[in-house]
Amino acid sequence: MSEGPGQKASEDSAAPTRARAKKILIVADRSPECRLALQFAGLRALHTGGRLALLYISEPADFQHWLGVEAIMREEARAEAENVLHTLGTQVNRETGIVVEYAIREGRKREVLIRHIEEDPDIRLLVLGAGTGKEGPGPLVSAMAGEVAASFPVPVTIVPGQMTPEEIEALA
Repeated sequence: MSEGPGQKASEDSAAPTRARAKKILIVADRSPECRLALQFAGLRALHTGGRLALLYISEPADFQHWLGVEAIMREEARAEAENVLHTLGTQVNRETGIVVEYAIREGRKREVLIRHIEEDPDIRLLVLGAGTGKEGPGPLVSAMAGEVAASFPVPVTIVPGQMTPEEIEALA
């Protein structure tokens, strides 16, 4: 058995392996509920020694008549994604000192989200913010609280959209 610094192997059990810090995932967008989810996740990661990952999902454009137009729309969507991720990442870093990991993916949100989580074994928690508008909490929150919940690969925390930053700080 090999031993690392500060680690002693025991004859009765295998040497403990150093666990990687859990990663908390937030689906990034410009919504107010995303900022609440981000605040909660940032504070939670800070208090637990975790890491943060932001995932921006661009839904594919239905407009595919001209390849040139589609390419321009994809470039614009990528620029928007990078801008959102940079803004949110900077906010988290300023508030917690945590450096955020970014990912940009394209596709249907629910399918892309599940695939992203399945491909990254360090993701241990998904944090979503619930909208407060008349259209409901949002399609991802509805899916996670509904039929997807029983088979989802990680626990999901839903931050209610009416929470204040002070309430989130006290909770996280």
